[in-house]
Amino acid sequence: MKKHKSKKASSTAKSKSAPKPGTPRDVDEYLARVPEPARSTLQKVRAVIRAAAPKETVECISYQMPMYKYKGLLFGFAAFKDHCSLFAATGSLVEQFQSELKPYKTAKGTIQFPSDKPFPSALLKKLVKARVAQNNAKQER
Repeated sequence: MKKHKSKKASSTAKSKSAPKPGTPRDVDEYLARVPEPARSTLQKVRAVIRAAAPKETVECISYQMPMYKYKGLLFGFAAFKDHCSLFAATGSLVEQFQSELKPYKTAKGTIQFPSDKPFPSALLKKLVKARVAQNNAKQER
């Protein structure tokens, strides 16, 4: 898995991709800012995504949260005050796994789960593998 760090813009040339002030440079920095128990929960989510995703997947910060890219957006995650979220980058994936995701609040490619309860590893692996298949099929068109 490749890591991609955000680059700081120089004071003379502002880049469109320059991180906003306070944006973490990488996933390690993002997680360091997250309070427990969400930090431990998201560290487990990160490990599962990294294990399930192809080795060419890039880990980065996008939209001020950890994101994984493989032939397009693959998956992301974030901590919020009362929950953690997974971002599947497409609503069709949430629809495809609707019955398995019943215990969770879902909306258009987003899955919310409690900060103190890790998302089930087996289900997350299935979601990542299905998203990889979607991106592979999209690229083959």
